[in-house]
Amino acid sequence: MGTAGYAILTRQAGLTREMQVVANNIANAATTGYRQEGVIFSEYVASSSGQSSVSMGRAHVQNTSMGQGSLTQTNGDLDLAIEGDGFFMVETPSGNRLTRAGSFAPNAVGDLVNMSGYRVLDAGGAPVFVPAGVGGVEIASDGTLSAQGQPIGQIGLFQPEETTRLIREDGVMFRAEGPVNPADTAQILQGFLESSNVNPIGQVARMIEIQRAYEMGQSFLEAEDERIRNAVKSLMR
Repeated sequence: MGTAGYAILTRQAGLTREMQVVANNIANAATTGYRQEGVIFSEYVASSSGQSSVSMGRAHVQNTSMGQGSLTQTNGDLDLAIEGDGFFMVETPSGNRLTRAGSFAPNAVGDLVNMSGYRVLDAGGAPVFVPAGVGGVEIASDGTLSAQGQPIGQIGLFQPEETTRLIREDGVMFRAEGPVNPADTAQILQGFLESSNVNPIGQVARMIEIQRAYEMGQSFLEAEDERIRNAVKSLMR
């Protein structure tokens, strides 16, 4: 196979990967706190002594959009949305993880947990406790949690120093590879949930573009294969 064939194959592989990412975005367009993903194409160059270098394109880096999603009012006491740059932190068996999905509830022992049952952490990294049977829970914009007018804790808001080093896990949760600091500029809104920041129409349009580009590449490969077959037949005559 010639250089042109290898170039098209790497392009096809990248388009396949991007198609998977776009399809996942569309599937999560209604997922609370989901962050849209994209693919970054890069060039990989390999060379050895005495031989020409080979350049190939790769789509191996995923880029996460940190744009604000729309806010939906639910009026739930423990439905929380973040306005601004920041994340909630939850405790998982694999370590602490960051998330924008703020649908919380107390578990059997009174710890505030997310939909997966992972405990929500306060600004100091300790679990947030909600006393059983206490009504009138109020949460201030800084995360201070009060019951019957008395403060009982504070939900933490955190921001990684480098959002490009966030590793997505389990759809709406991220692992921070670098330092994580308090999110001083973010605010919590009680009774709201943040929707996915996916633009469904834009993603469907991009899927169509990818499909057309893939079909074009496939046509080129078929034409190149036919050209090589004809060349071999001519040499064998």
